[in-house]
Amino acid sequence: MIIDCHGHYTTAPAAHTRWREEQLAAVGEGRPAPAYPLIGDDEIVESIESNQLRLARERGIDLTVFSPRASAMGHHEGGLEASVAWSRACNDLVARVAGLFPDAFVPACQLPQAAGEPLDAAIAELRRCVETMGFVALNLDPDPSGGHWTSPPLTDPHWFGLYEAMCELDVPAMVHVSASDNPAFHATGAHYLNADTTAFMQLLQGDLFARFPTLRLVIPHGGGAVPYHWGRYRGLADMLGQPPLETHLMRNVFFDTCVYHQPGIDLLLSVVDVDNVLFGSEMVGAVRGIDPRTGHHFDDTRRYVEASALDEAGRRQVFEENVRRVYPRLGAP
Repeated sequence: MIIDCHGHYTTAPAAHTRWREEQLAAVGEGRPAPAYPLIGDDEIVESIESNQLRLARERGIDLTVFSPRASAMGHHEGGLEASVAWSRACNDLVARVAGLFPDAFVPACQLPQAAGEPLDAAIAELRRCVETMGFVALNLDPDPSGGHWTSPPLTDPHWFGLYEAMCELDVPAMVHVSASDNPAFHATGAHYLNADTTAFMQLLQGDLFARFPTLRLVIPHGGGAVPYHWGRYRGLADMLGQPPLETHLMRNVFFDTCVYHQPGIDLLLSVVDVDNVLFGSEMVGAVRGIDPRTGHHFDDTRRYVEASALDEAGRRQVFEENVRRVYPRLGAP
C-alpha cells in the first residue's frame, strides 16, 4: 500500500467555511454564533471525488490520513470558546469524509487552542475524536498566536497533559501551525517552514523524550530547513551537551515527504535515516500547480520517492511500513 500521512480537507463545502466567517463576526460583535449549517452527504462526496480522491487514484495513493484544513484552524482568531466550536465542526466533517470513503481516508483531528490558554479543551476534544470516532492522529499547533510565538516551547510542562493523553491513546501528532497573523511571515512559504525548523530546535534543546519515551511527533514539509542544515543541528547538540540526534530525538521524531522537487527529496533521503521518513503529499494544499520543468504537479511526491536512490525495501518503508509504525491505530494491512 501507499499511505499518505499528510492530507487536509482543503476543499470543504462553502457552507462550512461561510459558517466560520459568520462565527468570527458574531464573536467580534459580542453575539451568539449562528447554528451550524446542514451539509448533505452529496456535497461532501462531490468535494472529495473531484479533488483529493481523484488525484489519489491517479497517483496510486491507497489511503490518506485526513485532517481539517491546517491554515483554517485559526487558533489566533475568536478565542478559546470559538475554537472549541470550530474544531468540533471541522472534526465532525472530517469524520463524515472518512465514513463516506472508509477505504480511502482515515481521520486526524485539529485541536481547540488559543494562546495563553490551558489545554484542557484540546485534551477533551482529542479523547472525543479518538475514543468515539476512530481518529488516528492529531495536528498540534506549537504557535496558536499565529506567527508571534507567545507560547512556551514544546518541551515545557504546559504541553505535558496533552502528551500524556497522546501516549495513553497511542496517537502521534503532526506539529503543524495554522495561518499567519504576522505580515512578516507568509503562511505557507515562511510560517510553516519556520515552525517546522523551530519545533525541531525546541526539541533538541530539551529532554522531552526521556519523560515521554513513546511520544511520536511528525514534523511536516520534510522537516523544514532541518535536513539541509543537519550538520548545524548535530553541532549544536554537541555544543549544548546533548546526546547525538539519533538517540536524543530520532527515535521519536519523523519527517514527511512534502518536499516539492527531486533534489529536495534526494537530500532528505540521503541525510535522514529511512526509518524516520513517512510518505506525505499534502495534495490540494500549499502548492497546487504544475511544475513547468517536469509537466507534473509539484505535490505529486510519489514520483520523487520512486525516482530517488532508495531500493525497493526502502520505498516500502517510506510508503507504508513507517507510517503504520508511527500511526498504529491504522491497524494491520
